[in-house]
Amino acid sequence: MSQALLARVEDCYQLAEHFFKKSFIRPDVSLRLRGQKAGVAHLQENRLRFNEALYKQNQEHFLKHTVAHEVAHLVAHQLFGSRITPHGKEWQLIMQGVYGLPPSRCHTYEIERPARKVYLYRCGCPESTLSFTARRHSLVKKGYRYACRRCQSPLIYTGQTRLDNN
Repeated sequence: MSQALLARVEDCYQLAEHFFKKSFIRPDVSLRLRGQKAGVAHLQENRLRFNEALYKQNQEHFLKHTVAHEVAHLVAHQLFGSRITPHGKEWQLIMQGVYGLPPSRCHTYEIERPARKVYLYRCGCPESTLSFTARRHSLVKKGYRYACRRCQSPLIYTGQTRLDNN
């Protein structure tokens, strides 16, 4: 676990405690989030999860904005209860009034999408190859059939795959 990340979480809590003149229960913190989200606050469990890859690639901005964003969710929940909206006026008050940050809902971090394996299929059209995702290919293996929209012939797996960056 990053000491800088934990220190920023603590700093955010101390700022909130000073502002609201109230103590807050500290959350469990982990770097076990994957995918497109930079962070997630689990309100009922008082837990924060952060995306380690996005943290490493955007450390300075991540520490300042993303950590405060997620801590603000937990602080708002502890102050105002579970009936508030996730990015509502209570959360915005904390972002602006306590942390002095814009209440931005989404990050703009560059997300590297790994190349995915696609399965190549042919139909009766000349020089035509179609790419199937792993999910669609799995359906074919289970007996599902697809036909070409142009020639209406069945799509047949070529036995070939390739990596696709789309």
